[in-house]
Amino acid sequence: MSRQEYSLIELAEIIAADIQGDANYRVSSIGTLQSASSEQLTFIANPKYQKYLPTTQAGAVILSEQDLSYFSGNALITANPYLAYARLSQLFARDVLLSAGISPSAEVHPSAQISGSATVAAGVIISEDVRIADNVVVGPNTVIGAGCIVGENSLLQANVTLYPDVHIGKECLVHSGAVLGADGFGFANESGKWVKIAQLGGVRIGDNVEIGACTTIDRGALDNTEIGNGVILDNQIQIAHNVQIGEHSAIAGCTAVAGSTKIGANCTIAGACGITGHLEIAAGTHITAMSLVTKSIKEPGAYSSGTGMLPTKEWKKSVVRFRQLDDLSRRLKSLEEKVLKSKGS
Repeated sequence: MSRQEYSLIELAEIIAADIQGDANYRVSSIGTLQSASSEQLTFIANPKYQKYLPTTQAGAVILSEQDLSYFSGNALITANPYLAYARLSQLFARDVLLSAGISPSAEVHPSAQISGSATVAAGVIISEDVRIADNVVVGPNTVIGAGCIVGENSLLQANVTLYPDVHIGKECLVHSGAVLGADGFGFANESGKWVKIAQLGGVRIGDNVEIGACTTIDRGALDNTEIGNGVILDNQIQIAHNVQIGEHSAIAGCTAVAGSTKIGANCTIAGACGITGHLEIAAGTHITAMSLVTKSIKEPGAYSSGTGMLPTKEWKKSVVRFRQLDDLSRRLKSLEEKVLKSKGS
């Protein structure tokens, strides 16, 4: 883990912040407002945490002008404390403690092209015609199939699996257990029996993409499954064959996207959503948690489905009413027709 200390003036230069207090004060890690010690930096991005500012033991706090009146200690003052925290957090992240080179226990096909600055850890298997670019790190026990490409400065954590013909761009991060390029769910039915459709496409991942642990991205049936630049995918997401995800979209955990759906740029899709196949989601769309999307979304905006949480007794009563809606609708229509007839007479 990084042990380097930073002065507040060094940090302020990175995030373009103003300083309150001792500009030479040094911090070595980041903690929460409630738990941080005097050697740590912390931040506040939500007004509900203002109550902790007077008592925090942190050596310095990243905050906005609006929160400055609640705190008299060392501070880094910026318009967007959460973004500043995100940038500074990278200074204190755990380093990948691997040196460049290929582990003796790795199995590398003679046709693979691996940069001299790349790192291939123990237990890795690399198949034919693979290309590994400069400064790539391939974590322990990762398997890379034939014809795969991994771009500069990308990191594959331990136990990642790339099936054949997966291309990953520059500066990507793929977390453990992710599977890229598995077969899409394609079958034809013959008299009640399933006949498998060979999945002949690949997977194309853009630059600066992060893929969470145990997320799966299926290969295309004929064309490729495509993930645009800057996309972030949380853990345990299912991306089916031939899905296209536009640049800088974000999808939270346990969401599943069915085949051939196109998601535009700058979309945010919350956790546990289901998106059926062959749809189009407009750029800039936000879908709230546990929504089921069964129709294309043509206009950007926020979309939800399902019912909000209720106490169980109230929810059960509502379920009964849901079941009565069709009958109530028919009765209402009948009454309307009778009223219209009576007016006509």
